[in-house]
Amino acid sequence: MACCLSAETLRTLLNYDPETGIFTWRSEHGNWRIGQVAGYPDRNGTYRYRRIHLCGRIYRAHRLAWLWMTGDWPPDGIDHRNLNPKDNRWANLRAADQSQNMANQKPRAACGFKGVKQNGRRWHARIRKDYRYISLGSFATAEEAHAAYREAATRLFGEFARVA
Repeated sequence: MACCLSAETLRTLLNYDPETGIFTWRSEHGNWRIGQVAGYPDRNGTYRYRRIHLCGRIYRAHRLAWLWMTGDWPPDGIDHRNLNPKDNRWANLRAADQSQNMANQKPRAACGFKGVKQNGRRWHARIRKDYRYISLGSFATAEEAHAAYREAATRLFGEFARVA
């Protein structure tokens, strides 16, 4: 990602507290005052990712936290370990590719088990890696299908695997 903002420029404009994950202004910036929390929630006021307007661009706060702490832009994506996009503490952020980030999501399945779907009387398990679905088999129970998913997720995603 080619950005006009360098870590040095970021550090002259904002303070970042790695313990709280909060950015504050170091200098007056438009309507913002020194010490005021930087940025605003996105999505029409609902809070998903905090955004900060700098140098004519809008940046997500978790990406700025990475730049602030490492001096470099994140290589790919950033994962919030605890699934809370409002929590930009340094301990909660880690570099992740798209597959790893997707692996660290809550289950969305109607049956309550991640990676499991019912088809007729059988339960099917599948997992997604690198934008492709991998079938893990057909099972008599949702629990058996979920066990297959858990094993595959742990093998494929390690610390990023969220199975419950």
